[in-house]
Amino acid sequence: MKHKILFTFFIALLSFNFSFAQALLTAANGGNKRASVTEQIGITDVTIHYDRPAVNGREGKIWGELVHKGFADLGFGTSKAAPWRAGANENTTFTFSTDVMIEGKPLKAGKYGFFIAMGEGSATLIFSNNSTSWGSYFYNEKEDALRIDVKTVPLNESVERLKYEFMDQTENAATVALLWEKIKIPFKVEVDYVKTQIESFRRQLRNNEGFNTDAMVQAINFCIERNTNLDEALQWSDYAINGVFVGQKNFKTLSTKAAVLNKLNKTTEADELMKAAMPLATMQELHNYGRQLLKSKKAVLALEAFKLNAQKNPNIFTTNVGLARATPPTEILKML
Repeated sequence: MKHKILFTFFIALLSFNFSFAQALLTAANGGNKRASVTEQIGITDVTIHYDRPAVNGREGKIWGELVHKGFADLGFGTSKAAPWRAGANENTTFTFSTDVMIEGKPLKAGKYGFFIAMGEGSATLIFSNNSTSWGSYFYNEKEDALRIDVKTVPLNESVERLKYEFMDQTENAATVALLWEKIKIPFKVEVDYVKTQIESFRRQLRNNEGFNTDAMVQAINFCIERNTNLDEALQWSDYAINGVFVGQKNFKTLSTKAAVLNKLNKTTEADELMKAAMPLATMQELHNYGRQLLKSKKAVLALEAFKLNAQKNPNIFTTNVGLARATPPTEILKML
């Protein structure tokens, strides 16, 4: 009995040591390099995790041989109609921090397994709600979140190791492409940048940033520049001026509210607010405001701003330049 107990203990100890060793060791995975790439589209984070197999002398034998066409029984796992895993080893995964559009079709924020069913000159891209399996051996079409069909593009030069790249980037879109051997598989990812940015501002202004007047002005100016959410921007501007513990009545906050009012075609209110704002301006703020008026072809108002600046800050190069910019040539001649 005693020997039996010792033997059982020895086997348990051996198993523990083996498990512990497994937990500590990390090794290369069959020559397939693990990789990840993250880029922002607008303020949306797009992250791809994948393994990078190599061509390794198999030119001409990748597509249709190593990578099977369409859906196939791979002889392992539960799937009898599996696509390609779009990489090697575990699931290739895509993570989107906000809702996106893939080739014009909506996909919710989240993490997805990514698979490809190859065709002749085309491919079916599959975003699956199953992002934790090994390869595509357990693929189930009932877990599909989105399927889209795209054209493949031939490459002149061979890409040795599979990779994903972000291309043709704009403020609210990018082309994501898988490149391997002499094939590129591109697809467009789009975001509603303005919508997600406004939603982000709302969250931030209810947190620590909401105690910073400059943060509010930043959000308001975004709305002004994009001509969006102006009623909400007007509420923010009121709070930036009058909010308890936060509000500041200065040139920046008053002029920002005036800009919102102008966008809302409330020009009389905006002009009155600017009259109250100008005496509170620093020399540089008043000078910049005058230049802004000149660009808007409001020469009379610009001259008023530059004159006020010269009165508040006499005999300074900046204010003298401002006066020279705004004073009509005929008036300058009268001064000579």
